[in-house]
Amino acid sequence: MRPRLYINLSRIRANAERVLGLLSKHQIDLVAVTKVTLGDPNIARVLREAGVRVIGESRIQNVERLISNGVTGPFMMLRIPQLSELDRIVSLCDYILVSELDVVRRIEKLCKEKKRRVKLIYMIDVGDLREGVWYENAVEEVVQATKICDWAEVCGVGTNLGCYGGVLPSEENMKLLLNIRDNVERLTKKSLSVVSGGNTSALKLVEEGRLPQGVNQFRVGEAIYLGTDVTNNREISWLEKDAFILEAEVIELKTKPSVPVGETGFDAFGRRPNFVNRGWRRRAILALGEQDTVPGQLKPLDERVEIIHASSDHTIVDISDVERCVHVGDTMNFRLTYAALLRAMTCPHVEKIYV
Repeated sequence: MRPRLYINLSRIRANAERVLGLLSKHQIDLVAVTKVTLGDPNIARVLREAGVRVIGESRIQNVERLISNGVTGPFMMLRIPQLSELDRIVSLCDYILVSELDVVRRIEKLCKEKKRRVKLIYMIDVGDLREGVWYENAVEEVVQATKICDWAEVCGVGTNLGCYGGVLPSEENMKLLLNIRDNVERLTKKSLSVVSGGNTSALKLVEEGRLPQGVNQFRVGEAIYLGTDVTNNREISWLEKDAFILEAEVIELKTKPSVPVGETGFDAFGRRPNFVNRGWRRRAILALGEQDTVPGQLKPLDERVEIIHASSDHTIVDISDVERCVHVGDTMNFRLTYAALLRAMTCPHVEKIYV
């Protein structure tokens, strides 16, 4: 049996509806991000049923997968685009996040050739150090971008927080983004209708009533799929947590020492494991490894199960404190973090089962 990922579509839909409901109260549009699902059309259809209008993707191959399975746009390309893929992106996506003037020029040229209108959101780095023009230089660069465009349109500014530097969304960095928008509008005499300032980590600002007025678009994935907010290290109380459950089979049961015997170096992934001497312990090996998911970021449904370590194909868990009698051939179930879900969804060896 392959590892199985159970996908509860009704819980995903419930979370999408709840996030959409919260944001709608504050005049914020939701872009539901499907990149962690590998552009899964079953999940995308559920998002549409929940009322989501725009689907965000970071891979053009996933957009093509969605379209070939009958899911229509609008689509937003979240990752700043590769020049080699611009032709496909301009043909299929309605919104594109950009951060380079040369890319804007290429998009404008393609739009003119194809007689196609696309909207561009210029990304601003307000401190997290991932994509975007540095905020101190942003106004001038965005103004230049608006002057390039005729067929394409710079419709707004955006930022990303939490994904690289771990910088949390705040009233201050959201106001900084709004101030850049205001200055660009003043200099160009053109309206920028979109301020795309939020992702899952920014939901906290909305919940607490601290999001500055004018931020009007959020790009959300993690909250919808897992009900968590890893950047703020929290579970979101009003969202479902069990939309995805990973199941793996027990392939060995043995009692062994808790510390290896012999001189140790690094493991197969170049890591040096740390071991605590707890005496002899009851251990299970699961048919699940680093190729399938991120074992260290799984959350056992039975809290007495302790994940010790993993290799490519094996995950070793301590079951000394588990009350039930475990046998070879039994299965164990886990919740996932965002990183664990990302790898499980993209691994062909993990069977996806829709509930």
